[in-house]
Amino acid sequence: MAKYIFVTGGVLSSLGKGLASASIGALLEARGLRVNIQKLDPYLNIDPGTMSPFQHGEVFVTDDGAETDLDLGHYERFTHARMKKENNYTAGRIYYNVITKERVGDYLGGTVQVIPHITDEIKRCIRHVDNGEDVVICEIGGTVGDIESLPFLEAIRQFRFDHEPGHVIHIHVTLVPYIKTSEELKTKPTQHSVMKLREIGIQPDILLCRTEMPLEEDVKRKISLFCNVPPSAVITAIDVDCIYEVPLRFNEEGLDRIVVDLLKLEKALQTPDLSVWEEISRKEKEPKISSNIAIVGKYVDLKESYKSLSEALSHAGFGNDVQVNLQYVDSEEIEKRGSAPLLSQAHGILIPGGFGERGIEGKIAAVQYARERLVPFLGICLGMQCAIVEYSRNICGLEAANSSEFSNETPHPVVALMPDQEGVDMGGTMRLGAYPGILRPGSLAAEIYGGVSQFEERHRHRYEVNNAYREDLEENGLHFSGLSPDESLVEMIELPGHPYFIGCQFHPEFKSAPYAPHPLFHGFIAAAKKASGELFP
Repeated sequence: MAKYIFVTGGVLSSLGKGLASASIGALLEARGLRVNIQKLDPYLNIDPGTMSPFQHGEVFVTDDGAETDLDLGHYERFTHARMKKENNYTAGRIYYNVITKERVGDYLGGTVQVIPHITDEIKRCIRHVDNGEDVVICEIGGTVGDIESLPFLEAIRQFRFDHEPGHVIHIHVTLVPYIKTSEELKTKPTQHSVMKLREIGIQPDILLCRTEMPLEEDVKRKISLFCNVPPSAVITAIDVDCIYEVPLRFNEEGLDRIVVDLLKLEKALQTPDLSVWEEISRKEKEPKISSNIAIVGKYVDLKESYKSLSEALSHAGFGNDVQVNLQYVDSEEIEKRGSAPLLSQAHGILIPGGFGERGIEGKIAAVQYARERLVPFLGICLGMQCAIVEYSRNICGLEAANSSEFSNETPHPVVALMPDQEGVDMGGTMRLGAYPGILRPGSLAAEIYGGVSQFEERHRHRYEVNNAYREDLEENGLHFSGLSPDESLVEMIELPGHPYFIGCQFHPEFKSAPYAPHPLFHGFIAAAKKASGELFP
């Protein structure tokens, strides 16, 4: 049976509970332990799949087709655990499960209540993620004090007392703000947050104190006194330049040793092997050649909307010894001002996935700029579809070609709704999860993937290249270098003679890690590095 670590947060949101959970997982793996990580979200949506990026940021997709919280991307990037649907439960899904059971008579004769029915269902879902690992880390979304979080906090309070001592610990992420005018670190927010947690019945074992300044020993002792934790368990979680430094900083504070001791993890290695994280940190800090990558999208003010994407580009930078400078370009601005003023400094142009018509013509214009100026280009999902539209209009001569997602009146729907997507509900019905594909021998795509003949990637889309136009596109020079195994769906396109012009219907960013950059991103940054015109060692 796995040991459990519950991670909660207080004071305010966005303190980094997800990164903290992922980093703890990385440290425990470095000590030779097997880990799994789960996220419990208090909102009432069944999953985040239908939520706007303005509301919730990126939707992460797992191999089994679950649309999940973006923190699951951090879990996969920092550990070797592979996320599944069971790794992310929302309050909506919990309540749906209970109501479904009530409707079929599972509680016949009983009054269904938050306690014990909702809390029992939460505990069942927590236990369900134990697949024989040594440790399960369970992050509770939201902030202590939120009404919607209470059933989850009550459930994990009960969970600790359902098990023997040494089986469960609680880690609380809190804030120690630095007041510049008085040049002081203030511990009162942390004291109040822990007090609120203790009112619920949960005494944290470890405090992770987010701060922009180091915590001196006297500050740690003060927090220890008022929060009833040992000074050694008051951990400085200081701001870092690169998120992949977090495991190293936590290790310096002794966090992994404390966790191992509290959970009595006898099989853990005495000294963690942190060489992977040290190497990543070294590559991040050393002077490098810079490459400018323009991400042309419509959520450019919300970097969390492209979290996996930006991280995958960083991973490729590590692999190529390149400092990747991300430039978020609003596609609507391209529509107003043209491509050259906004893209002339880019060594590579990337168009990510997305939904909706807003800004589409700007993305199509960016594709044309990259194709004609021989700027390395990577189009992901909608980005590939924009490349199909641009090529159809400007090379194949198909006037007013478009995607049927954006125009019902286009005479040439070169991108169209997949047949099995007609008339379906919105939630959880797209082509989701991992699907296999085959690569065209001799293609750039096959070379990038290391000469293999097939691949498996994660998808999230409803529209596909219209097969009625495939012959016309190929006759005009576009290559379909990746197809579904039955060759009925286009998975990848490329343009021979161009330094790097690749589109993919899937989302390669979901399978990239800092220690294993995805091949498509690695190749893209390698081409951008060459395009920068610098002399490289």
